Amino acid sequence: MNRVRFAPSPTGYLHIGSARTALFNYLFARHSGGKFLVRVEDTDLQRSTEESTRSILEGLKWLGFEPDEEIVFQSDNADKHRETALRLLEQGKAYRDFTPKDERADGDVKAAIAERAREQGAEKGLRDNPYRDLDRTASDARAEAREPFAIRLKVSREGKTSFDDAVYGLQEREHSDIEDLVLLRSDGHPLYNLAVVCDDIEMGITHVIRGQDHLTNTHKQILIYEALGIEPPIFAHLPLILAPGGKKLSKRHHGEIVSLTTYRDKGFVAGAFRNFLALLGWSPKSEDEILGLEDLIEAFTLEGINRSNAVFNFDANNPRRWTDDKALWMNAEYIRTMPLDELIPMVRSELRSEKLWREEYDDEDRVWFEMVVDVIRERFFTLKDFSEQGRAFFSEDFDFDPAAVAKHLKKRPKLEEWLPEFADRLEKLEDFSHDPIYEAANEFCEEKDTKLGILLNGARVALTGQAVGPSMITAFELLGKERSVMRLRSKVAWNEA
Repeated sequence: MNRVRFAPSPTGYLHIGSARTALFNYLFARHSGGKFLVRVEDTDLQRSTEESTRSILEGLKWLGFEPDEEIVFQSDNADKHRETALRLLEQGKAYRDFTPKDERADGDVKAAIAERAREQGAEKGLRDNPYRDLDRTASDARAEAREPFAIRLKVSREGKTSFDDAVYGLQEREHSDIEDLVLLRSDGHPLYNLAVVCDDIEMGITHVIRGQDHLTNTHKQILIYEALGIEPPIFAHLPLILAPGGKKLSKRHHGEIVSLTTYRDKGFVAGAFRNFLALLGWSPKSEDEILGLEDLIEAFTLEGINRSNAVFNFDANNPRRWTDDKALWMNAEYIRTMPLDELIPMVRSELRSEKLWREEYDDEDRVWFEMVVDVIRERFFTLKDFSEQGRAFFSEDFDFDPAAVAKHLKKRPKLEEWLPEFADRLEKLEDFSHDPIYEAANEFCEEKDTKLGILLNGARVALTGQAVGPSMITAFELLGKERSVMRLRSKVAWNEA
């Protein structure tokens, strides 16, 4: 059975690149009937936080990626990592490095090792550590004297590492380009490459699916697998997600744009964002772009992953383009077409967060509420639009779009007199439904010798504060006679700047 893992480092929020890695692991596991596991790599004690861990796990839950087994925290396995390093030391596959701490900590480890090696006549290069071939008895004696040491893997001077990457094909690297890897620091802290290998072995990981930026680490980790005498898993490295212009999409430079929680909090539907992420670096065999979770699971294969980097297009300076246009379009498609019983809970949650929810919407006004949501969703892009552009359907406290007021009211001064008159006509209707409302509007416009669009566009702004929305006759029906008449008579819109 295939077993894959998503292994985030809890040093910040969940990056959309990491979210895509989680998605591809999840899809691969489900497609192959395997297991999807989560391991929190929290060994960076200075930068790892509980808040980051919580944020990452919440992001995975929002996307619908529940692990099949209990979540593993890498820090819990530190003793096992140390035991592995000591075992390699006993087997002669690793050695103690007594290089003084001040030389290891100056940011130029290789240079320090090479310099000491030259002083002691050792061979030059990445194998120039003078302690690499130190007599074991002498090494034990120095350790027993409590002289600080790190443990390094002995990397062969000859040969190369190679593996067939499931995305990029054959990957090779000469041993001469790889330093003797540090397995344990002098304080006993296991390093990343050792910890990852140990945990992947213990978790029975068969496929490691992760970002292209880990390719260098893979060669190092294969050396550790070989030293342990264990067959490495299959590796698949994913193309990067780049910002416009080909720059790396980073937390440092792109802030909230790369945070998964940004899209959740700005009203994205989880299924839509999941769908969008899947198409960043992967291509289904069909030309369909709207793919539900089951569709993605059925279609996903590692062979479909592209080698070229994906680009996340956005314009952080444009309020409507803070995200990729395609992501926004896809979200709108989901909102417009998804089953109403799936959308209603999302809208309920959004209205509650903005204090617009009424319990009647789940009770005696349920039919009306569902009708409103079904009608107004046609032009919406995010769930936030229900509480912003659609606010007038749920509250008397709504804003007027200044551009809409200027275009459809201020430029039509006669409407200040006509709209209250039209309100009088509507108030007299016994049947406040589509056809009677439409006939009343037509008759009114004939009497005033004006176009129907002028009246209805002005009425839309007065009733909803917006220039666009559902059919105005439908809007009258949804708002009802009392609210429609009251808003047509109101002078609030005319007082807007």
